[in-house]
Amino acid sequence: MKTTSTEIRVRYAETDAQGIVHHSNYLIWFEEGRSEHLRQCGLNYTDFEKAGFFIVVVDAQMQYKAPAYYEDRVRVETTIEKLGSKMIRFAYRAINQQDVLLAQGSTTHLVLGSDRRPTRLPEKFVLPLTAEG
Repeated sequence: MKTTSTEIRVRYAETDAQGIVHHSNYLIWFEEGRSEHLRQCGLNYTDFEKAGFFIVVVDAQMQYKAPAYYEDRVRVETTIEKLGSKMIRFAYRAINQQDVLLAQGSTTHLVLGSDRRPTRLPEKFVLPLTAEG
């Protein structure tokens, strides 16, 4: 499946007292990467919600490799690693302007229907997610 890129510029508020990006921000950046990935597939979260589907995080994994600092440009690469009928797993890599891997991780999402119970994702949503282009 295709990989998309989203650029983030580190904001001062995302750093800690040592001037290093606080670890919690990477999940926020990964969420931005995921949202942009869906947009580049021709979808967005509101499309799912308007159709009565909710894509909720059930697991998040993260490995930190190197620090990021204020004003760094970070490229978040996002790929759908696994797409099942009721689950989606996204993989992420955060890379700085010198091509240093800062962090990598994944999030696993469960598809819920309007009744908040696990349900199959309709084909009209699956097809754009599996397209290579």
